[in-house]
Amino acid sequence: MRTFLTNALSSSGIYAGQDGVIIALAGKDSLTAGAIAAQLGVKPPTMTRTLTRMEAQGFIRKLPGETDGRQMRATLTPQGAKHIGAITYAVKATEAFAFEGLTDKEIRQFAKVLRKINQNFGEQPESGEGFGE
Repeated sequence: MRTFLTNALSSSGIYAGQDGVIIALAGKDSLTAGAIAAQLGVKPPTMTRTLTRMEAQGFIRKLPGETDGRQMRATLTPQGAKHIGAITYAVKATEAFAFEGLTDKEIRQFAKVLRKINQNFGEQPESGEGFGE
């Protein structure tokens, strides 16, 4: 699905992962790099690199933190905001393509299984419960 979505957005100059940043910032004044990273499930250094690239492309602007000038916040520029509709459309088209031929019941079951898998990954094993121990 990620490849299909990336191809759908490639003509706009948006790279993989940047769509999520734009949607995360849509309708918000600004967010910290850490908050965006947590929302998208990536590590903060990865998000910092993504935001640096997006700033160079003109999609976001970096701002100093509200209480700590060392903390960086990101905000959408008008150039970045103009892609919100295209990203939303591309996501819906990707989902429609992926779920073509599936019944509503099958889609609900699939979503339920994915939620359980996500919950499993969200749980951290206690010491001594790892593989091979």
